[in-house]
Amino acid sequence: MSAQIEATHVRQAARLGGRRAHRIASQAEALQRARELAAEFAVEAAERDRDRRLPVHEIERFSQSGLWAISVPRAYGGLGASWVTIAEVFKIISAADPSIGQIPQNHFGNLNVIATAGSDAQKRFFFDQVLDGARFGNAGPERNGKNVLDVRTRAELDRTAGDGSYLLSGTRFYSTGALYAHWIPSRAVADDGSPLFVYNRADAPGLRVVDDWSSFGQRTTASGSVVFDRVRVPASQVLHVKDILQQPNDIGPVSQLIQAAIDVGIAHAAVGDAIEFVRTRSRAYADSGVERAGDDPYVIAAIGALKVRLHASDALLERAARFIDDLPETISFEQMAQASVVVAEAKVWSTELALHAAEKLFELAGSQATLAAHNLDRHWRNARVHTLHDPVRWKYHAVGNHVLNGVAPPRHSWS
Repeated sequence: MSAQIEATHVRQAARLGGRRAHRIASQAEALQRARELAAEFAVEAAERDRDRRLPVHEIERFSQSGLWAISVPRAYGGLGASWVTIAEVFKIISAADPSIGQIPQNHFGNLNVIATAGSDAQKRFFFDQVLDGARFGNAGPERNGKNVLDVRTRAELDRTAGDGSYLLSGTRFYSTGALYAHWIPSRAVADDGSPLFVYNRADAPGLRVVDDWSSFGQRTTASGSVVFDRVRVPASQVLHVKDILQQPNDIGPVSQLIQAAIDVGIAHAAVGDAIEFVRTRSRAYADSGVERAGDDPYVIAAIGALKVRLHASDALLERAARFIDDLPETISFEQMAQASVVVAEAKVWSTELALHAAEKLFELAGSQATLAAHNLDRHWRNARVHTLHDPVRWKYHAVGNHVLNGVAPPRHSWS
């Protein structure tokens, strides 16, 4: 089946009114379910990557497990899981298959936007949808814009209808999760230039998801195009975010925390495969004087260094998540800046470690590890592609500029 046909099948299989998602009762249960699913997803992760076989069944299993709803606040019937737990779930799943780990990235980001900017009625509606198993995708930044903040998608108020609805037009790209989604959110600009978040049903007339993602990494995220051709969006599905975006919030830090968790997961996978390959397949270097590659003192030291860095990355990720958890309900601009900086530190380390571990794997495991049958290059390809979301050089800049000059990082989802 084509990717579009498969995605249609997924949406029909989990459409509201059908089988409802499991309700997770505790954070411990969330972590246990993540570990169980990760064990399943890891089995054919290399084959899915090699063949670009979209994880349709796996995404259905993932969302039906209840894990996609764990951030829904308790006041709206959800678990209200901590960001420490949510980051750990992303890390666990991404270590098994980072494409699957990335697919709900924007789902959780949008749930946080709704929690921050939505009306009570919008929160009740969308949170109920998610608790029942609905998935949010994403219509990402325009491919032809000046940068990721250049929004050209237009939402025209339908004055003829007179009901507050909008007509949405534009083409978006980098739309991770849209092909698997029931709802496809998008940024847009209103007639008066004000920013909007619009939430579109995936089957809305005029909305088209195109599977034109051709990247060499994160291959099954299907992060391609979404086309809006005068899609009607009811007023109840529009968030007016101008005022919210001018106030301190945690939207950016949360978005970046999830990105970092995915990269830490990739690093775990690369280090784990390096250790396994050295133990079971690698030959000792002729000059080492040992029988097993695992007894080579240089290999031992290098594996030790990777594990130390991995533990440091875990700690920085947890520290960043805990910082966000500890923020008060109403935060200041300085607290927002501090959150961005703490998360940036985790993002720097996770980016560099994911790339380093994925490359170091081959140095330690040897030339046999490069054979196509093992598909171990997927770790580097996934790390290289996913870490391009936001340049690590600007993370260093954000940390240094805040510490040295007291300058807050920019206030957007890529900072």
